[in-house]
Parts: sequence; structure tokens; C-alpha cells
Amino acid sequence: MLRSYVSDITRFLRELKEQNPDIERGQREGRAIFWDKNLDPDIYRRYEASDVPHQAYAYGSKLPTRKVE
Repeated sequence: MLRSYVSDITRFLRELKEQNPDIERGQREGRAIFWDKNLDPDIYRRYEASDVPHQAYAYGSKLPTRKVE
């Protein structure tokens, strides 16, 4: 395989970042908003402990019965 091959998408992204150098800064800021967070260990432990067990098959396993008059 040729090592000098560069895909069209890679070339496009490189050119886009050269034309707009603020893109990477914006990406880092956007990532910091939603992903790069320090988690409080106590809150995470409480979240993990609050899981409610589910039935193995939720659909039709225990259907309520109705009286037919």
C-alpha cells in the first residue's frame, strides 16, 4: 500500500483547518461544554447504586387480568 496516499476527506479537512484556524479552538471549547468534566465520586457512586432491576422480558410477562362481565 502506498504511504503517500491521502484521502479526499483528509485533504478537505486539512484545507478547511488551514483556511479557518479557529475551528480547532471551537472544537475544544465545544468538547469542554459537554464531555471534559470532573465527576464527583460520591454522586457517581449514588448514580450506580440507584439502578432499578428490570424483568428479563418486559413485554407480556405479567399482563393484568380483567374480569369480563
